[in-house]
Amino acid sequence: MKQLPARPDAERWAMMSFNGQMANIGSEVGRTAKWISKGKSELAEGAFIRALDLYDLTIQHGRKGQKGRFPMLRELCLNRCEFAEAYLNKDSTSLAGIEKYFSHFAIAYAKEHLNA
Repeated sequence: MKQLPARPDAERWAMMSFNGQMANIGSEVGRTAKWISKGKSELAEGAFIRALDLYDLTIQHGRKGQKGRFPMLRELCLNRCEFAEAYLNKDSTSLAGIEKYFSHFAIAYAKEHLNA
């Protein structure tokens, strides 16, 4: 029987900055794309499931109580749908574009830690 990836800790996730949340989603999107390109469908599926979990936690907790939450939710939900479609179609071009979108958050997150 195939083992599902461990579920992320929702409390810890809620305490993370929005840029940190988005950077982590981007890491799983990148892993998904990498494993698809290498023909490792089981590993790609695990990264895909983890990415969906992180999308869902960010939709639930991201920017809660902050200005800009509702536009963020709309954009993130659309992005999640695009990611799922790209995964199901094994569309590496779209997955690369989605990963690039998240790279901006990874840079912002790294800058947060440099300035801390």
